[in-house]
Amino acid sequence: MGQRITMSDVAREAGVSLMTVSRVINDKGELSKETRQRVQAVIKKLGYRPSGIARSLAGGQSYTIGLIVPDIANPYFSGIAHGVTSVANDQNFGVLLCDCEEDPSLELNMLDVLESKRVDGVIMAAPRTPTEKLLPTLARHANIVMINRLFAKAELPTAHGYVMNDDNYGGYLVTKHLIETGHRIVAFLAGPSTSYGSAQRMIGYQRALAEHGLEFNPSIVRNCPPSVNGGKEAATQLIQEHPEITAMFCFNDLVAIGVLQCSAQIDRKIPDNLAIIGYDDIPMASWVSPALTTCKVNFEAMGKAAMQLLIDHIEECADDCNNLVLEPQLIIRHSAP
Repeated sequence: MGQRITMSDVAREAGVSLMTVSRVINDKGELSKETRQRVQAVIKKLGYRPSGIARSLAGGQSYTIGLIVPDIANPYFSGIAHGVTSVANDQNFGVLLCDCEEDPSLELNMLDVLESKRVDGVIMAAPRTPTEKLLPTLARHANIVMINRLFAKAELPTAHGYVMNDDNYGGYLVTKHLIETGHRIVAFLAGPSTSYGSAQRMIGYQRALAEHGLEFNPSIVRNCPPSVNGGKEAATQLIQEHPEITAMFCFNDLVAIGVLQCSAQIDRKIPDNLAIIGYDDIPMASWVSPALTTCKVNFEAMGKAAMQLLIDHIEECADDCNNLVLEPQLIIRHSAP
């Protein structure tokens, strides 16, 4: 393994002081054009790469941000990550991706790790950690953007912004469609109990029920892991307990695909005997049979907006930063026409 090139190596080769090399790297101080070009030529020749941590210790930026997601295997979060990295690459930022595998305790650990790395800012996508545990650790970071999690200014006084999907409206759209196509017993597979998005969808779900004169029945609402197996197991149990259910609103498309698997095993024809609507509109939603009706979320756009917003915060936009709320769209396919 080759020896790491240091700033001292550059200074020695160029015949200048360490301070001069530092000024060239950080584009500060008054230097002659000849000196600046000589140091830059040596940097290129030796392949020297400045240490981001050293630069941040010196009061500069590390040009690195942290991205924390609950589960990178979920296409929703991989889409967000793709959006984040596309903007980061354009703006010469590195991204440290932290995958928490749906374990809330890892979210706090990852925030500690990113603090030790002296990143310039953090993007958290749909964190599962309860607010009272999350806020003290978040507050140690100077620049934060939340995706699908909202805090009041009084709760999180440090510089922070948000990019949201209007999940309240999304839950309303889904439930309204099912009711208006003839369903009166609509179950909700609500995903993780700590999900802010799930709580917002629940509000929309209840609003649509009330608007159509239907009573909310908590016994046909079930939290489940946001995965295919989670949906399959929850749907199997729920239909056994409540065979009168004719429609299911699912936390995400993975859960909905699990319900499709369940329906095949118990011989419930889709959509004749059971209508199913997912959420997110991941690519797989249109590949399965029958193709899923779902609530489309532009997750890549959310990732792009979150990264740009974080850069704006890093550059001290103060209260002028533009938070964003995106409106979901109902996509009608064969599982709930």
